[in-house]
Amino acid sequence: MTARVVLLVTTPRIAPGLLTREAWSTLEQAYAVWGRPDEPQVAALVEAGVEVLSREEGHPADLARDLVTASEVGDVVWVGSSDGDPGLSDAIAVEVTRLPEPPDVELLIGSFDVPGSRLLDVVAVMDRLRSPGGCPWDAKQTHASLVPYLLEEAHEAIEAIESGDPTHMQEELGDLLLQIAFQARVAQEHPSEPFDIDDVAGGLVDKLVRRHPHVFADVDAETAEAVEANWEMIKAGEKQHRLHPLEGVPAALPALARAEKYVSRLNRSGREDLVDAAVAGGDLGARLLDLVRRARAEGVDAEAALRETLRRLDAASAASATSATDPATGEASCDA
Repeated sequence: MTARVVLLVTTPRIAPGLLTREAWSTLEQAYAVWGRPDEPQVAALVEAGVEVLSREEGHPADLARDLVTASEVGDVVWVGSSDGDPGLSDAIAVEVTRLPEPPDVELLIGSFDVPGSRLLDVVAVMDRLRSPGGCPWDAKQTHASLVPYLLEEAHEAIEAIESGDPTHMQEELGDLLLQIAFQARVAQEHPSEPFDIDDVAGGLVDKLVRRHPHVFADVDAETAEAVEANWEMIKAGEKQHRLHPLEGVPAALPALARAEKYVSRLNRSGREDLVDAAVAGGDLGARLLDLVRRARAEGVDAEAALRETLRRLDAASAASATSATDPATGEASCDA
């Protein structure tokens, strides 16, 4: 039976030692297992009782030659390094082509990324940027200094979503995700009340499970309307400390979006009389508030509707400017 040179590849986003059954079987039956002594995967295998021959850094051609030579006795497994062992597979290919009876060369995937695993990379990169030796600009940022970027990225994400362009949307959601990761990384350094991205994610998971008892418990809610009603009831129980219905609505919201929140909150709390009283003022602000209330009653997001109108106005302005330019010279025409 032809011996094998097996290149065991694993993902750094999964805890070392969590391998497929095929990978463990291959390791246990191999004549020799080699790897870098400073690799977490190697340390996990040694702890599990696998004898791993240490191989220090060196030229890929030297390692390839030794692996192929060792395979003359039996299967040899190379535990892939976290840097991907650049040049090793090409060097092994060169070695085996020289032999009249070369060993089989196999790439064995020992572990796979799970959905969401690239989020671990976001955390790792953010930590690198923020740590000593990282980026001086990132290192000096605070929660407060990052607020303008959080607002800007949120607005740009909304714009991308409303554009319908998936590529633009993906990019802007990534920029928004950066702000969450950045804020959480800054919070790790708080002298007395630190928290990190796991605390943020854990709190979110707890909230989602608590607010979806129709999914995670035995509450019945078969329609979107029933889900929304149940959601609001749960939120009301969580927010019993509120002094009045409008407490907690961010003052930084754009005025139309804030008005929408006010109308919604007061409607749910049975205090529409307060909206009636405000609208009765009759001034411009009161009339705008009344428009927001009417839009909500019709199921229209006033803020989104105004943004769409402004986009049309922007497009019309751009088209007008283009038509007023002499295409030959790129300058404004005489009758513009």
